[in-house]
Amino acid sequence: MSTDNNHPGSPSAKHFDILVIGGGNAALCAAMTARESGMDVLVLESAPKEFRGGNSRHTRNLRYLHEKENKYLTGPYPENEFWDDLMRVTKGKTNEELARFIIRESNDIGTWMEKHGCRFQPAMRGTLHLARTNAFFLGGGKALMNAYYAFAQHLGIKIEYDSEVVDLDIQYGRFLSANVKQQGGIRKIHAKSVIVASGGFQANLAWLKEYWGDSADNFIVRGTPYDKGKVLKVLLDNGVKSVGDPKQCHAVAIDARAPKFDGGIVTRLDCVAFGIVVNNQATRFYDEGEDFWPKRYAIWGRLVADQPDQIAYSIIDSKSIDLFMPSVFPPVEADSIEEMAEKLDLDSNGLNETINKFNKACKPGSFDPGELDDCKALDIDPVKSHWARPLDTPPFYGYPLKPGITFTYLGVEVNKKAGIIMENNQVAKNMFAAGEIMSGNILGQGYMAGFGMTIGTVFGRTAGKEAARYVSKLPE
Repeated sequence: MSTDNNHPGSPSAKHFDILVIGGGNAALCAAMTARESGMDVLVLESAPKEFRGGNSRHTRNLRYLHEKENKYLTGPYPENEFWDDLMRVTKGKTNEELARFIIRESNDIGTWMEKHGCRFQPAMRGTLHLARTNAFFLGGGKALMNAYYAFAQHLGIKIEYDSEVVDLDIQYGRFLSANVKQQGGIRKIHAKSVIVASGGFQANLAWLKEYWGDSADNFIVRGTPYDKGKVLKVLLDNGVKSVGDPKQCHAVAIDARAPKFDGGIVTRLDCVAFGIVVNNQATRFYDEGEDFWPKRYAIWGRLVADQPDQIAYSIIDSKSIDLFMPSVFPPVEADSIEEMAEKLDLDSNGLNETINKFNKACKPGSFDPGELDDCKALDIDPVKSHWARPLDTPPFYGYPLKPGITFTYLGVEVNKKAGIIMENNQVAKNMFAAGEIMSGNILGQGYMAGFGMTIGTVFGRTAGKEAARYVSKLPE
């Protein structure tokens, strides 16, 4: 039997043990785990085969608990440090039971990933600050997803692309079937259990505008254009309990020249910590050196979203141009601040004044891009807590910034067995969730590099195991 079925009349049109909705990391981890438990599994990916993998194909690494270094990680990352890092970015807005479960269950998951086709590599230049905590995928997220799909095919998992789930038949907290749009028609698929791993709603601009208003028109969607939240909406309409603030999301500052959808990680700008950021009034609006970039980069999308016209500009000088992973777009280069202002369409006097004030506020210190150093800009509002050096060495470099949304945090509530919770606080009988669609349980706000993949891997495996356990107990 083919494992890449695309036709409503194919042999896969039957009852399944487990239906997995989604085609990214969480979905594949769930499907492989369920299949290895002896289940008959169907995966429905709404994207075409060429664009399979959701946001996971744009990732570079994941963060996981480990007690000692290995070939790809330079040292230990214990539970207490992992937990403290999460608290710093979420400010305590997390479900502690689920968060600690994820951290503990992530212990050495790199080994499981390698057994399922993943290959790792050492951290690259510009990412060495993650070399101890995060493992990097050889070939990036697309290579990881291709490896997972190949392994899933080897296991005999059925996979169907261009398959958008448009409705679910849910009765009294029990999933019965899914209506799937394929080749212009609607097909009904029955399964004994369902795992929903279909992402957030960040590609649904109309839904975003319900919370952000017209400013959402200026947002860029970093990842897949297929995450429109259709299944999330169906679940919420069928009595599933929601979790998360609809305005909270993983949103980073990305190059304003990026495409509206699917630009991926290469459009992200990591230079913010090494210079200043101004809005279109040539005014600074936040501490650029508050913390290490992997722990703070995900706040900058929301910060830029709150600025006039949802635009900002990162400006550095030649001292910092080699300190970060470059964007796919070249910087705007200028030999003077006046020339930079002209090229960025900023007020020259205003930009000069902002930079002069910043330069005067910089205190001498020992600059160290790998540590929370003592280079500060004080007696200025906002201050710059670390890595503050005068912008005084031409050429100067500028990057235009816009909010780039990776995924939204509004989702479905789950327990630590990945079971979906209904509005009456009862656990759904045969419905499980993993990945972005349930990430709001843990991410009340903020983000840290590689943690979305941790959530997806841990809860994908959990959902696959628990769904298989449920099905195995059903009468023949």
